[in-house]
Amino acid sequence: MASRLKRLAVVSSSVGAGALLTTWLLTGENPFGSQPVHAATPMKKLRAKRPLPPRDEQIKSLQSGQDFDVLIIGGGATGAGCALDCITRGLKTALVELDDFASGTSSRSTKLIHGGVRYLQKAILNLDIEQYRMVKEALHERTNMLLSAPHLTHPLPIMLPVYKWWQVPYYWVGIKAYDIVAGSKTVKSSYYVNKENTLELFPMLRGDKLCGAIVYYDGQQDDARMCLAIALTATRHGATVANHVRVCSLHKDAAGKLNGAHLRDELTGKEWDVKAKCIINATGPFTDSIRKMDNPTIKEICCPSSGVHIVLPGYYSPAEMGLLDPATSDGRVIFFLPWQRNTI
Repeated sequence: MASRLKRLAVVSSSVGAGALLTTWLLTGENPFGSQPVHAATPMKKLRAKRPLPPRDEQIKSLQSGQDFDVLIIGGGATGAGCALDCITRGLKTALVELDDFASGTSSRSTKLIHGGVRYLQKAILNLDIEQYRMVKEALHERTNMLLSAPHLTHPLPIMLPVYKWWQVPYYWVGIKAYDIVAGSKTVKSSYYVNKENTLELFPMLRGDKLCGAIVYYDGQQDDARMCLAIALTATRHGATVANHVRVCSLHKDAAGKLNGAHLRDELTGKEWDVKAKCIINATGPFTDSIRKMDNPTIKEICCPSSGVHIVLPGYYSPAEMGLLDPATSDGRVIFFLPWQRNTI
């Protein structure tokens, strides 16, 4: 009996020693708990950011007489985006804005980053592949914005109330198709909410015919700060960016090609010329005023659209959820969105 116990002890010890040795050899971990001491590796030195030059230096850069590769007129979302794109491609870039950055359309949006549920509906019903591609690209860019600027963007649930029972599966399938098109880029999955919970979230809804609601997710952003952040990023990369600078006229060479502009500082009244190989008109609804500097007889192409944003007290919507009415009595689409303790 003693000999058997002795042999069992020897076998157990051998197996245990073999397991410890195998662990040590395969993983490099010390099975006895003591870890080797390594010298601290020096931290990688971070590249210093280019300091933001004050406006006076930006104005001096515009007045220096240098030839710019690109002159961008308009300091909104499009203009700032063009400036960042051009300067990061190695082009000598200048941007001028008549008022302040994002002072026009770029600060008067619905604050949503969305692919467009209605566009997807049109793509499916009309078998329009271009609408589908636009929605898919927009959803991809929504993800990029949520990841690259989490301090300015965040996911936002939006409720779609349903007043007819047959519309519950109809809207549910449509919203699920929105999630499927987003694929791995979807923010969060949509879901159904019953009548009681819908009225708890939005007590101002009519409850007599309410069947429930579908909740889906899109993104929300601070549009003005996003535009300013892009303009500042372009400046850090070396672009010359200045606000309160008016374009008084455009210059042409002997062949009739645009090669510069006459500018005026609205703060000091000083005027000067700037040379540029290319001019980008990013003035939004004022685009025709710049086009007519090039050709006074040209036909206008900009037709302002009718969209209204009204700021209401915050109690019209929950702090963390929006509301979409896809079909009002007069055929409009209405959003109720929380924004800075108010409702848009």
